[in-house]
Amino acid sequence: MNYISTRGGISPIPFKDAVMMGLATDGGLLLPEVLPRADSKTLDRWQSCSFPQLASEIFRLFITDISIDLLDELISRSYSTFSHPEITPLVQKGDLFILELFHGPTLAFKDVALQFLGNVFEHILQETRSTMNIIGATSGDTGSAAIYGVRGKERINIFILHPYKRVSPIQELQMTTVVDPNVFNLAIKGNFDDGQAIVKAIFNDLPFKNRYHLGAVNSINWARILAQVVYYIYAWLKIRNKTGAASIEFSVPTGNFGDIFAGYIARILLPEGAIRKLILATNENNLLTRFVTKGDYSVAKVVATSSPSMDIQVASNFERYLYYLYGCDAERTRQDFEQFSQTGKLVFDQDLLRTIQQDFSSKSVNEDETLNTIRRFYEEHDYLLDPHTAVGVNGAQSCRSGDIPVVCLATAHPAKFGTAVTKAIGREPELPPPLRGLQGRESRCEILDPDVRLVQNFIAHHALL
Repeated sequence: MNYISTRGGISPIPFKDAVMMGLATDGGLLLPEVLPRADSKTLDRWQSCSFPQLASEIFRLFITDISIDLLDELISRSYSTFSHPEITPLVQKGDLFILELFHGPTLAFKDVALQFLGNVFEHILQETRSTMNIIGATSGDTGSAAIYGVRGKERINIFILHPYKRVSPIQELQMTTVVDPNVFNLAIKGNFDDGQAIVKAIFNDLPFKNRYHLGAVNSINWARILAQVVYYIYAWLKIRNKTGAASIEFSVPTGNFGDIFAGYIARILLPEGAIRKLILATNENNLLTRFVTKGDYSVAKVVATSSPSMDIQVASNFERYLYYLYGCDAERTRQDFEQFSQTGKLVFDQDLLRTIQQDFSSKSVNEDETLNTIRRFYEEHDYLLDPHTAVGVNGAQSCRSGDIPVVCLATAHPAKFGTAVTKAIGREPELPPPLRGLQGRESRCEILDPDVRLVQNFIAHHALL
């Protein structure tokens, strides 16, 4: 399996090269040259797989330059850090299924991918005797998950940009209290989009990227998407076995389009109709909802909400979906994103909108609805939702198609967002062991203006060469 760019400017490359490249050198995003599909015999074999076994089965379809034995070793090492034996357990609450993705070391869904990616990076760097300087922007959870994925690893330094005082206090502490010598936290005086724009600008500075051996951990890295595909298929197999339903829907709280794009890949991999639709749930930063409901993809002002990981107005993974929406037309994709970089706006006609609405339904959930959903769900089911998951649950309740099973992705532990939970139910959630004692720990963080050159200078001063 080789990988190509959404903008068509690179020759096909194998998986390991794609992982190390991160953002394609032509400014596009990397995708598999061909998307595989699972036949009935394959699905029957997958039905009895544990999560790590299923990950191995799916990864083999997309990774052909790492031996199966080594791949299994990397998978085993990655998921040994999770506190639940099923890795991503599925629980039923009322008429909804909740897919718990928060049993990794940082209690967020990003761990599913970033524990694996950290181990892949380490293997490739040891194999090639090279070094890497990882740079990424986070709206909350990616940063800590990436840091925990590579902290203390040889041959890797990591630089994570987060929006200064725009993540939850616990999210900030999870990042800044990791003081391993290879970890650098940069608080950017701006919002997530400012940080992400800086990261993209740095990756597009090819001489700088090459000189400092830069790598990506954001969901622009294809390995992130691939690892997340697994839990969609795992949940579908579980529900098929439990209910006999051949078709289900997933409700995904998203701002960056990465997690839901993994669902889109899973939808293609599975038989037609297995995933009927993906419910795209946004908070008040409703760029993606406007895209699905109106064909309007245009930047607006970022609004601060209780679900900060979704406080985004430029969805980094949207380009991947657009490439498929355009029938794999790389030139059209390139032209549209050049236009978007200048105007901040794309408009889609009715024919394309019909296709979009066959793939997705969507709702934008405001702050009152988010807190009311947390409160109501707790009263009815004695189950706490974090505000991101509450956005997804609300979206599911509004957009589901009839009586087919709906899986809501629980993307973070509620204790990471104690302020929102307290507003909703009148008391703070109990802190699980990984979050206790963060407040008193040593921390380290550099506060910078949102300036590309300032960030580049910091990296140049602290990078591994």
